[in-house]
Amino acid sequence: MKPARFDYHAPASIDEAVAILARHDGEARVLAGGQSLIPMMNFRLAAPAALVDLNRIPELAFIAEDAGMVRIGAMTRQRALEFSPVIGEKLPLLREAIRLVGHLPTRSRGTIGGSIAHADPSAEIPMVLLALDGCVIARGSAGERRIAAADLLRDALTTSLAPDEIIVEVRLPTMAPGAGCAVEEFARRHGDFAIAAIAVVVVREGDRCTQARIATAGISAHSVRLPEAERVLMANRLGPESIGRAADAAAGEVEPLSDPHASAEFRRHLAGVLTRRALARAVQHARTG
Repeated sequence: MKPARFDYHAPASIDEAVAILARHDGEARVLAGGQSLIPMMNFRLAAPAALVDLNRIPELAFIAEDAGMVRIGAMTRQRALEFSPVIGEKLPLLREAIRLVGHLPTRSRGTIGGSIAHADPSAEIPMVLLALDGCVIARGSAGERRIAAADLLRDALTTSLAPDEIIVEVRLPTMAPGAGCAVEEFARRHGDFAIAAIAVVVVREGDRCTQARIATAGISAHSVRLPEAERVLMANRLGPESIGRAADAAAGEVEPLSDPHASAEFRRHLAGVLTRRALARAVQHARTG
């Protein structure tokens, strides 16, 4: 199929892009990598009046470390993240998750900002944004604002971005030295959308967990943190028993969806299994304080 008729704009600056979005009053869509939007338009699941192509705005693609924070331009390609020494050293959880995203062609075109703004419930990058307690910088006609991950993701394919706002930057705190992390995912085939995925970060001191973050993808209507499972892990000495308790808490805490790919019961089961696997791997890799 072919998309419905639309106007095409290729602004050369962020301000120009924002102005075009404001002029179309919610009827325009931003084009980043296009790996999700273009197929949706071809099937007429999306029919925007206009596309605002960000690919000619060079200042939107960068990776920089600054005072304990990794700043990533929204148009940075996922493939660039996969091989970035900064990401590998400071954000190994993001590097591990990126390798599960689609296939080489999709990672070569897909962007970090596009994935977050699209907010697919099964996407790995929004899950990592939550697990690393990151935020995005959005710019619109009212100016620039910082949006925490927990305040950005609202529902399936739904964020708190205003119609004239663009994600211009993603900010992720560098992981603590010695932190352990892992991503566990269940999909029909490698590169398919996740039916369920769990990302974890743990910081340990001896046999205690001093910090734990557990986030989901593919299980609920959007990625979420699992604070009860995190508390269970930090309240007990690290070991198979405490990991099992945290996994059970994760399975009880999620609000799984049923769809043609999996039932809610199966997704709840996967939440526990994947949490157990991810925590075991992350704890093993974490260095003691």
